[in-house]
Amino acid sequence: MINRHDLKQLQSLTPVPALSILLPTHRTSPDNKQDPIVVKNLVSEAKTRLGEEYSQRELEPLLKNLDNLVETIDYSYGLCGLALYVSHDFAKLYYLPFPVQARVVIDKTFATRDLVYGLHRQLQYWVLLLSRGSSRLLAGTGDILEEVEDDYFTLAMTGPGGTEALPADTDSSYRDDRQRRFIQEVDRAFGTYNEGENLPLVVGGVDRLVSFFQEVSQHSAAIAGTLLGNFDRASISELTPQVWEIMQTVREAKQNQALTSLDEAVSAQKFVSTVGEAWRLAQEGRGKLLVVEKSYHEPAIISTNGGIELVAEPGGTEVIDDAVDEIIEMVLANGGEVALVEDGTLSQHQRIALVLRY
Repeated sequence: MINRHDLKQLQSLTPVPALSILLPTHRTSPDNKQDPIVVKNLVSEAKTRLGEEYSQRELEPLLKNLDNLVETIDYSYGLCGLALYVSHDFAKLYYLPFPVQARVVIDKTFATRDLVYGLHRQLQYWVLLLSRGSSRLLAGTGDILEEVEDDYFTLAMTGPGGTEALPADTDSSYRDDRQRRFIQEVDRAFGTYNEGENLPLVVGGVDRLVSFFQEVSQHSAAIAGTLLGNFDRASISELTPQVWEIMQTVREAKQNQALTSLDEAVSAQKFVSTVGEAWRLAQEGRGKLLVVEKSYHEPAIISTNGGIELVAEPGGTEVIDDAVDEIIEMVLANGGEVALVEDGTLSQHQRIALVLRY
């Protein structure tokens, strides 16, 4: 499953050619039976288009990576979408917790725009499960969790108190110091993912380790909730309802806070409503907080004066598929915040409102 850390990595790569294959998938049977057929057709399209632009010799490493990657797809695990990114020296697939339009893109960079938009529309968070034997990191998107497994996690405590037993006469202060140092190591590893982000964090583990984390972590302000217990062997299915209960509370609190901020901005006349006004002032970098209903989308074209004009349907080279997502990206790029609220909440603001810095 894609997360913001993965997205940054993809955006940093500039292989040529860069092949991106995206498609919607199905979470349950029998609908997911059609997913392999769609993948096969898109792969065939990709190979045909690549063959028109490059020689077979040039394509050999890429095509080998593509075929190997397709073999690893687990269709029984399908979420809402699938993305495959392949070059001569890179191949990775992501199961997406949001749908995407089926397409093949061959370019100088990987096609990540759909992923950016999808992540904007979902509640993102981290789950850090502390353990001396196996500290784990999970990425959360909506009600879906996925284990992060790479060079950083899982992370085990080494040396005395970890891979080695402590001497029988060890002072408790030495044991606690060893555990604090390990928790600091876990915290630094987590920081490689959370750098530049402000995502909620759920921390789990036995009481002593959770307390140490709250004491020494550089990310304690992000903690949205805690789970007490031993989660070394806890499965994703076991963890999901516990974590999601916490995150639903977080989501509700964020929505209420955003609506309160909007009410204050309305009283101070430091806001605009409608997608057109939000577009104009977001472009100017004046957006402090964008509040938007979660299912609100608007196709549009850019007018001659730089504003937008709404159109009935997406499609065509001049049409922006979703001006709302463009506004979201503008606000975030300029250091603003975005809050998604339930449909119908912003009816008096035509489903979108922008709180202004000035």
